Amino acid sequence: MRIGFIGLGNMGGPMALNLIKQGGHTLVVHDLRRELAKPHLDAGATWADSVADTARAGELIFTSLPGPAEVEAVALGKGGILENAQPGSIYADLSTNSPLVMRKIYAAFKAKGVHVLDSPISGGVIGARDGTVQVMVGGDEGVFNEVKGVLGAIGSNVGYMGAIGAGTVAKLVHNMISILSRALIAEGFTLGVKAGVKPEAILEALRGASFGKGYTLSHHIPDIVFKGDFDTVRFGLKLARKDVGLATALARELDVPMAMANVGEQLLVEAMSRGWGDKDSTAPWLIQEERAGVKVRATK
Repeated sequence: MRIGFIGLGNMGGPMALNLIKQGGHTLVVHDLRRELAKPHLDAGATWADSVADTARAGELIFTSLPGPAEVEAVALGKGGILENAQPGSIYADLSTNSPLVMRKIYAAFKAKGVHVLDSPISGGVIGARDGTVQVMVGGDEGVFNEVKGVLGAIGSNVGYMGAIGAGTVAKLVHNMISILSRALIAEGFTLGVKAGVKPEAILEALRGASFGKGYTLSHHIPDIVFKGDFDTVRFGLKLARKDVGLATALARELDVPMAMANVGEQLLVEAMSRGWGDKDSTAPWLIQEERAGVKVRATK
């Protein structure tokens, strides 16, 4: 396949190299800094002097750029991809973007007969280098199936998330959860260390218990939340409220700030005030669902 690749930075550079390594493709590459293309040119890629030249050369065009403003400019701006892509070609953005921007791009490209996928990735620079990132794809499913094999050179996990923008939404949800959960973990570690426990011991405890074993993602969400089965008690809400209360009480004794833990505790308190003490400890999901006006249920 003839592939155009725009953006050879920390993430884009390794991904483009992996496409070359996959074989069977002719790569044309472009970046504002030509020196970044040296490994790709050495591996057999062709340099393009502009976005326009890259777009004209590709049956499949990738961008890996810093954010929504850069993607919109490259995709829709003067001399950009829209002006130069061939009808029937496919444009896939690998950046962390805005779903609104991707839907705007999708509509503009559709009018010209060019397909669009939002295909953000997660896995960091190491994952991009090793080809082990998660690729979260939104767009027409038939188009996704056409390029799924190509995307397999970029990531070992390639998933179809839904209509255009769904890949970007999934990426933003992932990053929000991943980044903010670190703040709660930091609270826990500082509490434990200030209470006299060695940090490596806390790490060992976390790794060996339910949190470190990933039970939230492998069990709690699919088996409890998706099924709405909050009445079958695996670990009771009243016990969870007691345990969190003991932790925040210890933090107050030691003057350890626990902003996120205290907010979470109030959610448990609200659930208890509704008489849910005998439900499962995941029952506070129901409060968040009520606030958001949506139920998180799945049939598969």
